[in-house]
Parts: sequence; structure tokens; C-alpha cells
Amino acid sequence: MVMISIDDHVVEPADIFEKHFPKSLMDQAPTLTAHPRNPNVQAWQFQGSVVGSSGLNAVVSWPKNEWGMDPTGYAEMRPGVYDMDLRVRDMDANGTLAATLFATFPGFAGTHLASLPDKKLSLAALKAFNDWVVGEVPDTHPGRFIPLGIIPFFDVDESAREIRRLAAMGCRSISIPETPYGVGEGFPDFKSGYWDPIFSACVEHDIVLSLHIGGGFSLVKRPEGFNLDDMMILTPLISTIAATDMMLSGAFQKFPDLKVAMSEGGVGWVAPWLDRLERHVVNQSWTGTSFLPQGMSPTDVWRKNFLACYITEPSGLSNRDRLGIDTIAWECDYPHSDSTWPNSPEMLKEELDAAQCTDAEIDKITFENASRFFGWDPFAHIPREQATVGALRAKAADVDIS
Repeated sequence: MVMISIDDHVVEPADIFEKHFPKSLMDQAPTLTAHPRNPNVQAWQFQGSVVGSSGLNAVVSWPKNEWGMDPTGYAEMRPGVYDMDLRVRDMDANGTLAATLFATFPGFAGTHLASLPDKKLSLAALKAFNDWVVGEVPDTHPGRFIPLGIIPFFDVDESAREIRRLAAMGCRSISIPETPYGVGEGFPDFKSGYWDPIFSACVEHDIVLSLHIGGGFSLVKRPEGFNLDDMMILTPLISTIAATDMMLSGAFQKFPDLKVAMSEGGVGWVAPWLDRLERHVVNQSWTGTSFLPQGMSPTDVWRKNFLACYITEPSGLSNRDRLGIDTIAWECDYPHSDSTWPNSPEMLKEELDAAQCTDAEIDKITFENASRFFGWDPFAHIPREQATVGALRAKAADVDIS
């Protein structure tokens, strides 16, 4: 197999802002400091706010009985979480050819930076992160990372400029809040027109919108005293809400070539959701609602404009014909608690075989769909025979995965 993950994460290295923040503003740059809840570990301090990394953000190689939400420091993390040289070695050990990298300190979609008061400083920090994750990292490790950036969505015009800047750097995707009205004080929804300049810039440069779960949890009302289990089990609901918002927004009428990747929400929700949409546009036509491109059904739009994210979900594969085999792509989610590292190939292959996937279907799910959707050539720098699980693992026999 060849394996590409369209949802991995990174904890920013300690020197990222020292290297990429504007020198004229360096005295106001994010700095690592003692975490207020646990002074033994570090957190990022910026604009009077302190943000650390919770344990579940970096649990690869930890025994499960040591997992938790408490702040964790760099010394407790597997170094591949923040050191990209060692990340590539961990990817080799897992047989992963390439991955996207979602941010941690800025927020998966830059939502933390958007919440801070000084937007000029937030923009500087955002660009510094992009210069590292879209510029430095892929350039240092050709063929191993699909460049994914963040934008200052609190300023639409600045966002469009940043998309153009990122496109010139080779960026293939940007992460935006999956439910903008559920983030912080709330931003306009996708139907409002607020996002149209961003959508237009993405279409112009063939950049994918990645909608990662996280910001929309506040929309699912839970009883008092609910715990972490609720949030983690109900994550597919967030993707269902986000995909519905996109589908009903009219965005695909205005921008027929807009591409949306649903990150970490799974695939099991998609088939019944499509069934409901198909029924709705026929049975509830009395509402007069028009949100689809002329002559296209919800299923047509899903198969043209969306990509679903799959970690481990045996029942989801049984509906692959309903979704369309071209709409399913694998993810590893390294180093989060959903991750299957370092046994991703074995776990994935077992599920693919149980679902009686053909070799052609396996190739689509493990790398071809992601490569096509993101417009990224997996073998531009590494020949296929050197990109397989077996070839990559052969280079990493000395990597300690215990």
C-alpha cells in the first residue's frame, strides 16, 4: 500500500516564532513560559493569553492509562510531535508517505489567534506559522507533507491576500472553522456571503477548504456534568452540521468548483445524510429553497465537491458505493488520541479486506483520492516503489515505536 494522511497534527516547535516572526515585533512575539496550571510544563504566552498543549494532543507512544487532558510539556511528548526530522522518521515507521499538518497553538483553523485582541499581532503570528508549515517544512522534506495553512478569517480581504500568498508557496489547503457561528463570539455563516471572497480565492488557486471538527462542539447541547466521552463520541454530528451548512449555503451555485474536505468526522454519517437530503429536495420542494447547482442532486454535489476522512470505521466502508468510492480518504491523526500509529497499515488493511475492497478501491482510499482532490503528486519527489509501506518501514527499522 501507499498511504497518505489528510489529517495529522503538529505541536509547534519552540523556535518557530524566533525564526519566522517579524523582527520589528519580536518583543511581542509568542513565547514559551511556565504553564499557570502546571509550572513544570511549558505553554505559549501571547497577548496576555496562555495556551498549552493538552495530553490528548500528543499521546502517541504513551500507555493508554496515562492519557488525559492535563497540560503536557515538550519533554513528555514523543519528539516526532514537534521535531519534523523525527516526524518523518515516525511516518516511515508507520508506512505513511505524506500528511497534512493541522496547527495546535493557533487553533486547528486559527481560531485561537482570531480570538485575541490585537489583530495585527495575530496576523503576524498566523503568517509566521504559515511560513513554517507551508514554506519551511515541505521545502525541507520534499514529498512528505501536503502544505495546509490557516487564514485570518476575521478579516476577509486580508484572508484573500493570504490565500494568494500561500498559493504562491505551493499551499494545497487551508483550514477554516467548520461552523464559524459556533466559534467564540461568532462569525457569519457560509450562507451570509461573508466567506465568498475566501471561497473565490480558493477556487481561483485550486485550494481545498479543510473543515476540521473542534469549533462546533458548543452547538451540541449536552446535560449538565457531561464528560469527555460525550464530546468524542458525538464528533460525527459536528461534521454533519458543517456539511449541511455548506450544502445549504448556496456556495456551490456561486462557486461550482469549490472543494471541501471534512476532517476527522468519519464517513458513517454520510450515507443517511445524503438519503435525507435527496428526500428533502423532492418532498419539501414546497419551501422553494434553491441551494444546488442547476441539474445537480445532493449526491452529485457530494461526489464532486466533498472528500470524507476515514480513520477506522468498518461499517462506513460498507456504504462506499452510496458515498462514491472517490470521496473517501484515509487519515492517521498523529499524534492525537484517535491515531492508529504505529499500526495503521495493519489496522486499515484488516478493515479494507473485511469490506472486500478491491485493490483499485484500496489505492483510491489510501492515496489516490487525496492526491487528486488536493492536486498533489505523491511521486513527484519519491518514486512509487520507494513510497510503499514496506519500503518506508525498511528505512525505519531502528525507530523505537515502544
